[in-house]
Amino acid sequence: MSNWYERSFGEDYLRIYRHRDRHEAYQQVGRMIGWLKLPVGSHVLDLCCGAGRHALALAEAGFRMTGIDLSGCLLNEAQKADKKRQITWIKSDMRRLPEEPALQGSFDAVVNLFTSFGYFEEDGEQLKVLQQIHKALKPQGKYMIDLLNEEYVKEHLVPFSQREVDGITISETRRLHNGFVEKEIHVEQVGAPSRRYWERVKLYTLPLMKNLLHAAGLRMDQVYGDYQEKTYHVRQSPRMIVIGQRE
Repeated sequence: MSNWYERSFGEDYLRIYRHRDRHEAYQQVGRMIGWLKLPVGSHVLDLCCGAGRHALALAEAGFRMTGIDLSGCLLNEAQKADKKRQITWIKSDMRRLPEEPALQGSFDAVVNLFTSFGYFEEDGEQLKVLQQIHKALKPQGKYMIDLLNEEYVKEHLVPFSQREVDGITISETRRLHNGFVEKEIHVEQVGAPSRRYWERVKLYTLPLMKNLLHAAGLRMDQVYGDYQEKTYHVRQSPRMIVIGQRE
């Protein structure tokens, strides 16, 4: 049986997260550029780029971009949106990037955004992702990882929500289980079979994340609690946005 992340990132995913639009991406990219202190022209890898909204915004800001994702469907959307053909798009598992010289120690920065970390059952698998980030970065290259904040999720989890998108009903059921936040998504559409998807992401405390990063040879320099640049607070911050560099 395939893993949830091999099934969930298709056409319905684009509908479910349509509210995460290009305008939001441009705002976030503005913060990212300042946090990472990247000069224009820097070579940046968007690891788990999805449909490419952040990669495209970074390219328009003057950065040389590569986007990597496992979903062929989302990469196809990214390529269609990349009308200037200015970004290199690659299909790959984030734990095992292609052994190409262009991906080895060549990036000024690697970004991993929108809760794209923590997909796997074992910490050793998440560590492989961080080791790939280390491998892709130049010496002293910068990284940014955008995670959910565990304590905030525990206190603010919405067990059930439902909404309509283009006549399609999207129902989402959420729970905490064995250190993961799990979401079941039910998509109902008149004249079509209903569809169900699952998402499952490991929650990390800041000390545990710091230990994982250190094991991968990555230094943690700064942590923000949201994209408004607020200082990270263990209970009040919705995000845990980690900034650092390759050791």
